[in-house]
Amino acid sequence: MNDLFDVSGKIALVTGGSRGIGEMIAEGYVANGVKTYISARKADACDATAARLSEQGECISIPADLSTLEGIQMLTDEIKSRESQLDILVNNAGATWGASIEDFPEAAWDKVMNINVKGPFFLTRAMLPLLEASASAGDPARIINVGSIDGLNINKMGTYSYGPSKAAIHHLTRTLASHLADRHITANAIAPGPFPSKMTAGIQRAMGDQITENIPLKRWGVPADMAGTAIYLASKAGAYVSGSVIPVDGGIVASSRTL
Repeated sequence: MNDLFDVSGKIALVTGGSRGIGEMIAEGYVANGVKTYISARKADACDATAARLSEQGECISIPADLSTLEGIQMLTDEIKSRESQLDILVNNAGATWGASIEDFPEAAWDKVMNINVKGPFFLTRAMLPLLEASASAGDPARIINVGSIDGLNINKMGTYSYGPSKAAIHHLTRTLASHLADRHITANAIAPGPFPSKMTAGIQRAMGDQITENIPLKRWGVPADMAGTAIYLASKAGAYVSGSVIPVDGGIVASSRTL
């Protein structure tokens, strides 16, 4: 039981790992002995984060645009050239868009759906041989998708494609959990509530106090909250959990509150 949350020696890929939720997860893994690859569209940011995290352990930057099948294939080929197996795949790369319903553009809808739903599916499919090489009945390979409480609740902002995309990734998670169980691969989703990040910086400035008031625990999430959940799902403690969507939100979903 002493090693219940031990993830040392595992190999992980965290997409969108250069900032925000992805960086929080990547840092938790690196600090606990996981060889962690991070990917992000902006090479400079990805390289800089990997360099910083490498002060705590092993972190490798592989920049890629995961909104396209070409970018997904490039990342897959690069990982396969370096590793014979992958223990943990964290599909975190995501995007949002805000506009009035009258002005919401088709291009924005497609961008959000491509990055938040299409990308994780096709990257997961591409990584299956590496995940299967790692998987066993006692220690399954892990897929961790990052959704959102906006896929469980309705927010009051004009992010019309974001919530539906996150509801879709939650359901995709359950679908993958069902279809991949016989390959000893689990799939779970983390549904973050309010966490400080570049994506949430605008709403934090505009209505941060109001949001905090609507959080039952009366605070925004911190990196340890996110890292702890990701470590749990990747460790022996989470080996029998599959098909779950775990809100990490200070109690918002449980209290049926909206932001």
